[in-house]
Formats: sequence, structure tokens, C-alpha cells
Amino acid sequence: MEIIKKWNSISLIIRILCGLILGAILGLLIPKATGIAILGELFVGALKAVAPILVLVLVASSLANAKGGHAKKFRTVIILYLFSTMTAAVLAVIMNFLFPTRIPLDGIVATNEYTAPSGMAEVIVNLLKSIVANPVDAVLNANYIGILFWAIILGIALKHGSEGTKTMLSDLADAISKIVRGIISCAPFGILGLVFNSVSTSGLDIFKTYGHLVGVLVCTMLLVAFAVNPLIVGLLLRHNPYPLIWKCIRTSGITAFFTRSSAANIPVNMELCEELGLDEDMYSVSIPLGATINMNGAAVTITTFSLSAAYTMDVHVTLIMAIALSFVAAFSACGASGVAGGSLLLVPLGCSLFGVAPDVSMAIVGVGFIISVIQDSMETALNSSGDAIFTATAEFREWKKEGRKLPL
Repeated sequence: MEIIKKWNSISLIIRILCGLILGAILGLLIPKATGIAILGELFVGALKAVAPILVLVLVASSLANAKGGHAKKFRTVIILYLFSTMTAAVLAVIMNFLFPTRIPLDGIVATNEYTAPSGMAEVIVNLLKSIVANPVDAVLNANYIGILFWAIILGIALKHGSEGTKTMLSDLADAISKIVRGIISCAPFGILGLVFNSVSTSGLDIFKTYGHLVGVLVCTMLLVAFAVNPLIVGLLLRHNPYPLIWKCIRTSGITAFFTRSSAANIPVNMELCEELGLDEDMYSVSIPLGATINMNGAAVTITTFSLSAAYTMDVHVTLIMAIALSFVAAFSACGASGVAGGSLLLVPLGCSLFGVAPDVSMAIVGVGFIISVIQDSMETALNSSGDAIFTATAEFREWKKEGRKLPL
């Protein structure tokens, strides 16, 4: 127990960085020691197993125990989620116009393992089907759109239930949150396994072959995190946004970068909101909601890969086509969490706007999976930190109207 206490007393970020460095070193020195990669598989498997249950119980409990009076703040949060996602897509278009990327497809074979949507109509139909999916099936398949829908229905239905039922639901939510925190405390070992697997499999070649693409993705996401989001927050609050931005990125974004799961990062965001003094009835719903529909990073991914595919095939991209892509990417990103394979599987939809052949677009998706260790980490960090940023912004806006002093 003393060893465990000393281990937990060390900063999680420092422990994760140690795991990352050690995993990279072992991947270069002993790449054939495949048993090390099991640590990463166990870590990811545990997060995937508990995250859907967490969202279901957490949202249902929050709504069942909510006191009400938060309609205005919820409206502001949802608007901020959607507006920031759209803005991220527009910025990605600008960045790809300034720094067009051609992707080398030699040796990359289109995969039929995943089925991409053929058009926007199919995306909408799939989204509607995901919403009303069997709740048990939604939990088993990590369909977060469906989980969120049934959690809201259950929470509203239990609002007039007995106090004992509400207490039990609240205790269950707390228990599952503790389980997730326990899994996250094991992140250094999981990161060690994940980094070892990536380095031993691909080495550092991905930076040589796809360095330009990785650079555009990372720079765009950093601009969203440190320029676009602060601008939105600053204009809304008329207050220096960077203390809030930096605190959310340091506390939420860095953890999400390594866990690569917005849903699993929900307890971290909720602890952050509690530390900021936000209303629990508010953030206990808006944070799980953000993990489902606040997808700035996904919008950047879809836009960047789609435009890169167009440039690779020498397609002339007009301004009208780029604007249409921004809307498609923003809308599609909101449903990315409910699609197997995440945002990468929606890339062929964006490619279809430019007439790129399905085989080529799926080959581009294959490239996405090669660099996913970087792309997915950055994407999740941007998405998850944004959940906390805009939840706090919506509440701080009401505080300013009431004349209350902001904590940051």
C-alpha cells in the first residue's frame, strides 16, 4: 500500500511521460518483445469497456437529481460546441489552402474492413438509427449518440422517482467514476505498451513519409486550441481567456492526449469543473454531452484528409466546394463518436464532394490509421479540453451578468 501511495503521489503527467519515453526506447531496442504491447491493449480495452456505462449512468443520475433552471446555460454550451466545431473545419480549410498536402499512396492498399458512408443522406439516416438503437446494444458497441439519448430518457423518467432510487443511481455513478479514475492511474503502463507497439511496428518512418500531413494536422489543431478557442471565449466573456484555456489543456487535454478517449476523460473534466466552482447540475450533463457532439478535432481530421485526397488526385478545389466541405465535416464530426473507426471513416464522405474514387479515399483512410497514434491523440486532446472550456465559459458568462468575480 505504501508503494501504491507513493506511486499515486507522483504527478500523473510525469508518470505518463516516463511511460512514453520508456515505451519508445524499448520499441527501438527490443522491437520483437511483443508481450510489452499487451499492456496497451489491456489499458485501451478497460477504457472501452467502462466508458459507455459511465456515460449512461452519469447522465441519467445527473438529470434525475437535477434541480432545474439551467436552460439558458445549456443553450449557450450547445451553441458553443457546434460553433467551435464549424470554426475548426473552416480553419482546416484555410490551412490546407495555404499548405496543400499530397499523400504518397505507394504500398497503401484500400481496406474493406470498414464501410464508409456513401453520402450525407446515409450519414443522417445512420445518425437517426444510432439515436434510437437498442440501449443494451448501444452500450455494447460504444454508440455514444444512442447511449446519450437513452440516458436522457431514463434520467427524465426517474426525475419523479423515489429518493432511494435517485441516491442509488448517484452512488452508482460515483462508483463507476472511481473505477475510471483507477484505470486512468494505470495510464503510464498502458501508454508504455501503446508507444512500444507503434514504434516497434512503424519506427519513425511515419514522420519521413507523412511528415507534411502530420504537420498540417498538428498545427491546425494547435491553432484551434490556442487561437480560435481563446478568441471565442474572450469575445464572449470580455476577459483574458488564456488562464482558463491553459488550465483546461493542462488538466484535461494532456490526459486525453494519452488516454485517447473523450468518454474515459469525463471524470477528469468533472473534477476540473468542480475545482473551478461550476454548478454540478450543469457540468454533470454538459461534459458527457460534449464528449459526444463537441468534435473540433474530428472536424479538422475530416477536412484535412479530404482536401489532401483532392490535392493528391489533382482535383481543383473551388471556394464553394471548400465551404460545402466545412459544413459536411462539422455536421459529420458530431456523429463521429458513434461510428466504428471514428472520424477517419467519415473521410470518404468528404472525398466524395471532390469526385475522388472510393478506392482512393479508403486508401487515404489507411494512411490515417498509420498516423493515428498522433492524429487520434491530438484530436482527443482538443475535443476533451474543449468540453471543459465551453462548459466553464457558459457558466462564467452568467456569473459576469450577476456581477460575480471569475476564478481565473
